[in-house]
This record gives sequence, structure tokens and C-alpha cells, in this order.
Amino acid sequence: MTTKPPIFATLGCRLNAYETEAMRDLAAQAGIEGAVVVNTCAVTSEAVRKARQEIRKLRRENPTAKLIVTGCAAQTEPETFAAMAEVDVVIGNSEKMQPETWAAMGPNFIGDTERVQVDDIMSVTETAGHLIDGFGTRSRAYVQVQNGCDHRCTFCIIPYGRGNSRSVPAGVVVDQIKRLVDKGFNEVVLTGVDLTSWGADLPGEPKLGDLVMRILKLVPDLPRLRISSIDSIEVDENLMQAIATEPRLMPHLHLSLQHGDNLILKRMKRRHLRDDAIRFCEEALKLRPNMTFGADIIAGFPTETDAHFENSLKLVEECPLTWLHVFPYSPRPGTPAARMPQVDGRAIKVRAAALRDAGARRVDLHLAGQVGQGHRILMENPRMGRTEQFTEVQFGTDQTEGAIVDAVISGRDGAHLLV
Repeated sequence: MTTKPPIFATLGCRLNAYETEAMRDLAAQAGIEGAVVVNTCAVTSEAVRKARQEIRKLRRENPTAKLIVTGCAAQTEPETFAAMAEVDVVIGNSEKMQPETWAAMGPNFIGDTERVQVDDIMSVTETAGHLIDGFGTRSRAYVQVQNGCDHRCTFCIIPYGRGNSRSVPAGVVVDQIKRLVDKGFNEVVLTGVDLTSWGADLPGEPKLGDLVMRILKLVPDLPRLRISSIDSIEVDENLMQAIATEPRLMPHLHLSLQHGDNLILKRMKRRHLRDDAIRFCEEALKLRPNMTFGADIIAGFPTETDAHFENSLKLVEECPLTWLHVFPYSPRPGTPAARMPQVDGRAIKVRAAALRDAGARRVDLHLAGQVGQGHRILMENPRMGRTEQFTEVQFGTDQTEGAIVDAVISGRDGAHLLV
């Protein structure tokens, strides 16, 4: 008799993708077969709508399977998903990472399985002990070092889905990265909900820069270390030192900026001003001239005027930013921003398009500057790899997946570099 492994659908962030892989292991250990698991996102109302849509689609495709819903949307509004006829079980963000949750359901989903298993996420004080050794590709592994967020930005529901900030101890992180290097991974990405808050809850309150320096020192065989989204106002001295002195730390930082106008930043309850962002980028570029920046920017935040928006557009050039993630604002019920005066939806679309155009021009400029440059390119598949700055490179001949290839950029094709 053949077994049928569970089907997993992941919505939202890289951390969700990481946790899906952990759940895949937990479900396998519990002997669960033939189930469908949807790991949801709650970052916007649109994300919740997409989750419901995905659930209905998966139910149509798997009419007899047990369907489990988990993730941030399940945590913040379990009643929404419990009310869906398609859903059998709703599991919270803490519960989904616990072996006993999956073991209790068991292979046959015994009839007395509790339908809604969602506790108070704010009471969770530790990260899940279940760590996985890489996922996604054979070239790059993601390591969760932090979860949750202590900040309360007025547009964001995520703290209520993820709980307060908690960190994985440095020794645990280093041991995992050593295992990943032994398995042949050439790049590790540190990930979390609010990465720059790492360490605040650990003895001695170490900073993210301390963790980065410790990894690079104690795992000398790791070729490339990358850090995901950071809050530039919280960057510490050691992280700046690593940027300046550690070539194995990749010259690519994704910044959680959100806006370029001081009044809007204040209404968002952000902790930085536009000059702080510009100053950080200037300093990072002085320390590492080949540094590239990505950024999250919201278009059409409540009360945003044309003048406020122009400051976001200017920030793209002033920082300078290359890889933009543009979010058209949509009100998220339960957040303070949802109660503020809203911007007309048509204006939001126009502003988001303008930001994307500005981002496309910055990418174009970046790509043009790479032609003729030598790069060490990490191969994600036989014909595509990424430079240190995360720029996509297409090859004309097959390369070894997961290898780091030295090559000179010969040209470009649209948004890709060519070798």
C-alpha cells in the first residue's frame, strides 16, 4: 500500500516557507498521510482573502482530504477559518511548531481532535526547538534566528500573529550552520520577523552584529552569509564592522523603510526619520562600495498627500535603493491605521505604479553598471545564479547547481545579467 504525503501550501514570507518545511518533518514523524496544510499570511486583508481562496481551491482539488489551516491569519482570526466548511482543523503559529500537535492528530485524524487549537501567542517566550537543515534549493539555506516583534507599527498586524520577539541562542545557530556547511550549502541566509531585534531577550543582550561576527569566526568554511530584512535604525556597531571587514557577508541589505516622509513615518509609529535612512545607506556604501539596497515601501498610507509621497519617490534616489518591494496600502482590520483617514484607491494605484517605475529605473542602472564586472555567482539551477548583490545571472551553458562560479558579466537581457 502506497502512502500519500501531505500537501503543503505556503503563503507570505520566507519565514512561513521555513516553517512549512519544519511542519513537513513534524507531519512525517506523526505518520500523517493525505492531508492538506495551508500556511497562511495575515500581512494585509488581501493576504487573508488569498488564503481563503487557496483553501477553497485545494478543497475542490482534494475533496476527501483533511484540511488544516495554520499561520498568521489562522492565529489572528481563527474564527474566520473555523467558519469555513472546507476547513477541518485550525492551528495557531505556536502550536504548528510543536511535535505533540501533529502527534495528537496522528495518521487517521481521530474524531476527537480539537478543531481549533489557537492559544495566546503573546504568552510564547521561546522559539520552537524544531530546526531544519535548509530548504528550497541545494545552493542556499535559510536559518530562522528570531521570531515575533516587540514593535507596534500602526499598519501591522504581524505582532499579533507572531507574538513578542524571541531569539534562538547563538550557539544553536552556529551549530546548525556548521551542519549546513557539512551538507554542502555554500550560502546561509539569516531570517526572522524583526531580525535586528535578535538577542534582546538573551543573557547579556547581544546584538545581531555579534551573531554575524560569531558565525563568520566559528564557521570559517561558510563561503557566504546573507542577512534578510533589517531595520536600519537598529543596526549595531559590530554589524557595521562586519559590513566593512567581512567579504563573506554579502553586500546586499533589504531595509524595512516603509516611507520617505517624516510625518507619515511618525503616523506609522516607525522609529526612524528619512535622514536616518539616508545616513545609514551613505555609511554602508562608504564601508562597502558595492553594497546594494532593497527596501519595503508602502504607497498610499492613510493621510498621505502628494507631497508626502514625493518624499518616498526621492528616497529611492537618495538612499539609493535598487530592489524595491512596493506595497499599495490596504487597511488591515484591528490596526490603528485602519481607523485613520484613507487615501483614494485610484491614487494609491497611481503612486504604487510610480514607485515601481522608479525601482525599475534603479534596477536598470544597476544592471548597466555590472557589464564587464567580475562576480562570484552562486548557481541556483544549471543555467541561473545570483551575484553577491542578489542580481540574477543567466548562463549559456550548464553549471553545477549549488557551486560558486567566477565569471565576468558579458551583457544583459531585460532584468537579467548574462555570462
